[in-house]
Amino acid sequence: MTTLFIADLHLSHKEPAITAGFVHFLQRQAVHADALYILGDLFEAWIGDDDPAPLHRQVAAALHTLHKKGIPCFFIHGNRDFLLGGRFAEACGMTILPEEQRLELYDHRILILHGDTLCTDDVRYQRYRRRVNRRWLQRLFLALPLRWRLRIAERMRAGSRQANQTKSPDIMDVNPQAVASVAERHGVDWLIHGHTHRPAIHNQKLPSGQLHRAVLGAWHQQGSMIKVSRDSIELIEFPFDE
Repeated sequence: MTTLFIADLHLSHKEPAITAGFVHFLQRQAVHADALYILGDLFEAWIGDDDPAPLHRQVAAALHTLHKKGIPCFFIHGNRDFLLGGRFAEACGMTILPEEQRLELYDHRILILHGDTLCTDDVRYQRYRRRVNRRWLQRLFLALPLRWRLRIAERMRAGSRQANQTKSPDIMDVNPQAVASVAERHGVDWLIHGHTHRPAIHNQKLPSGQLHRAVLGAWHQQGSMIKVSRDSIELIEFPFDE
């Protein structure tokens, strides 16, 4: 009995090896799990469910195959794919969850989230996040022609890369007080998230007791998952072809 968590694959047509590794992971590992949770940034960018990119059809087919085998899949939006909608989720056979979801798995009390909301020291990013998550702005963007959306997304990614080059690594990591606040609010003893690309398991003392925080790695040269079972919560990195 295990449940698997992944995040930050950043799938793109420019990185076919990562896509192949993800499909292999679904076929060899996820198929044996009780459930799969994808905690955001499955894709490098998402400009609408109407984008006919072959990559999207390939990923949807692979996830739907998992669904047909009886393995439920759940998705939390990331900062790259926050526009992923119900149409694509239905094609995958996966369920979209809110940005914070409390789980009780095998006697573990766990909160899952993408992780960007914990990086409160990055004031500029948090301001940007609030802006792009306005529903009216999202509806306006999705109403634009596909080619316009693609150009806007490319400019935004370029701007993000440039901005991140000038930020200190500590600013882009989580804030301990933000971690403590969200954990206390949900009454959990584990947090699982991605976003920071700093895979590790951290321990933090709270007034209510010990908090454990499991951080997923990004899928660059290898895969990264967190495996939750009755006996343990493990961070596991593995080759794409394992």
